[in-house]
Amino acid sequence: MTSLHWKRFVWFCLCLTLSHPVWSAGGIEIPGYAPATGVERSYRVQKATETDMSFWFDKPGASAMTVRGAFHQAMTVLSRDEDSMRVRWSLSADLPEGITGLADSYQMNLLYRSSLTAYGTAALELETDLNGNPRDLSGVDQIVAHMRAMAANGPGGVPAAGASTARESGLDDIIAKLEANPLQIVAALVPEAQLLATGQSYQAETMEIGQASATSRDEDYGGLSVPVTSTWTLESTDATARTATLSLSEEADGAAFSQSQQPAIANLMTGFPERAKNLTADQLASLKHASKNRSVELVVSLNDGSTLEASEIVTVEAAGTTLRTYTHIQREDMPASLQLPAVLTAKALQTPDLHIEPLPSAKAGPGILDELSTLPAPPTASQDTTVAADNDAAKAIAPVSLEVKSAEVSLSPVSYNHGLNIVLTPESAAKFRDFTQAVLGRQTQMLINDKVVMEPWMREPIMDGRIVLAGTDRKDLEAMAEQLRVPGAEILVRLRP
Repeated sequence: MTSLHWKRFVWFCLCLTLSHPVWSAGGIEIPGYAPATGVERSYRVQKATETDMSFWFDKPGASAMTVRGAFHQAMTVLSRDEDSMRVRWSLSADLPEGITGLADSYQMNLLYRSSLTAYGTAALELETDLNGNPRDLSGVDQIVAHMRAMAANGPGGVPAAGASTARESGLDDIIAKLEANPLQIVAALVPEAQLLATGQSYQAETMEIGQASATSRDEDYGGLSVPVTSTWTLESTDATARTATLSLSEEADGAAFSQSQQPAIANLMTGFPERAKNLTADQLASLKHASKNRSVELVVSLNDGSTLEASEIVTVEAAGTTLRTYTHIQREDMPASLQLPAVLTAKALQTPDLHIEPLPSAKAGPGILDELSTLPAPPTASQDTTVAADNDAAKAIAPVSLEVKSAEVSLSPVSYNHGLNIVLTPESAAKFRDFTQAVLGRQTQMLINDKVVMEPWMREPIMDGRIVLAGTDRKDLEAMAEQLRVPGAEILVRLRP
């Protein structure tokens, strides 16, 4: 094979001859990727992350955490020439039909809704190579401009009171990275594009069932090159369904990957200074070792070489922490054939005690890529009157005092930042739910001992009686937790004056 380079999917592509795959002494052929243009393909996507930090926690159950998401996305190949394809992805954070009863365990959907709002779009138009790998993105300037506006302003364009600047919060660094590599936007919003492309090749190739084929490439981690070995195997074919099933196993070089993760490992260890001080030499050496491996199963069409279904598990171990991500993609017009990991279908999960405060809904209007040449219309007089009336009504909403059931400081396994997790008593949870319903779209204040500790914009009702304070020094969080553990301790919540 030639020019495989970063195409980790280098493999095979069984070429269609007559109406059946060809079995010969040389192996089996499957067709190159030849998608129909102008046809929208819908995909059901399920994801989960499992984090285990048992090395660092003494409390039973405090170390394991699972976050899950379920999505319905759509892709259309708009055009194709001899060198590239134009592809449009339509994105949604809504739960697909059939799982609304389990909505509370799908916290990843809330995170994704906020991501779509931050990027300012619910659609991406990509240029890809003939395998379907993204290589360019339209509308990057508009997306970055929207992110800068979101960082600088609160809802309605009003400067965010008391908020840190974009530079102080690290947003400038994020935006700079997006400007340097716009494909990070694709990785954040539609990683499915890359996973599907893993099972597609622009040209027909031949493989034998059960025979492994190994390739290698380098991945960049913060300027460090990490060798990755990939092993492809054609597992089986199904002449009736006209599909081929392949597996991919990837492993990063242990020494190089460990070196690339040292800054993150050091950052995590600073979160547990007392524990880190007492580590033995063997424990310290073990913590500084990191590993990454990936396993993928792919079902590929014998008709057009497209990936119909994919299941991926990525495992990263570093600093006494294991992070495992699961992804399953299925084209909705085709039957499923791969077995789903239990975490994607379980009805009971140990989920983090975190409340995710969404940004303003991305459904409030068209995505920024859909209005690149459309200027917003000025508000009418009637609209101004309505807003004023709403503000007058808001002033009449009384503050509420909330009784605290528990207050604990813990480390997020996702961001490695500390947060104060507050659980209200059942009676106060009900009061807080009613308050948040009444002040939707308004900015509020939360006070502990008459001191304002947070000024959140209320984007949705908070139904579970849980509050998280983050972005504050750990010592301050511990001090607030001590104050809230005093019997009868209360939090005052009110509209921001």
